[in-house]
Amino acid sequence: MSTVASTSLCNRVERLIEPPLCVIVLIFFAPVMLLVALLIKLQDGGPILFGHTRIGYGGRSFKCLKFRSMVVDADARLQALLQSDPGARIEWERDHKLRHDPRVTAFGDFLRRSSLDELPQLFNVLRGEMSLVGPRPIVEAEKARYGRYFDLYCKVRPGITGLWQVSGRSSVSYRRRVALDVAYSRGRCLKLYFRILFATAPAVLARRGAH
Repeated sequence: MSTVASTSLCNRVERLIEPPLCVIVLIFFAPVMLLVALLIKLQDGGPILFGHTRIGYGGRSFKCLKFRSMVVDADARLQALLQSDPGARIEWERDHKLRHDPRVTAFGDFLRRSSLDELPQLFNVLRGEMSLVGPRPIVEAEKARYGRYFDLYCKVRPGITGLWQVSGRSSVSYRRRVALDVAYSRGRCLKLYFRILFATAPAVLARRGAH
């Protein structure tokens, strides 16, 4: 089967199975999501959800939803930290992530390690902004990291899970992450789609690279 035909088939199957699958998962996790929402609200009275602007299919921006895992003044704290801590600044510039992030609340750390913070992204899938499987959605500042491969990133919808997530997540270097995203975009097919989907639960339960 040609690459174009394989991609077209994958698109059709995604549109067919993902909406009902998302609804089933949302119903199943509804009690957990309600409890998480309550605990976040009781924690500091701040917003329950956090919508971060990410780059999606075709290079279009969208709000990627998550349960809020950070303090309410996270952006201000990040800027203060990067200005005062050279080590943190180097880590942020290298990985766009901090292993010991002072912005993350104690409950937020649990949400991240368990991946429960990403459950609201099921609504992004229902809105057609994301897929269940695809590259991790990136922010504008990460665009340059993809260089000439950015067009390949834009050819598929970003996913809740993907090769990066089942290959070690944050323990994987950013360069390797880009390579995994490129590999998925180029080799996208139903076999790879379902292999990643079925590998996600074991990876989440094992918390490989989750921080």
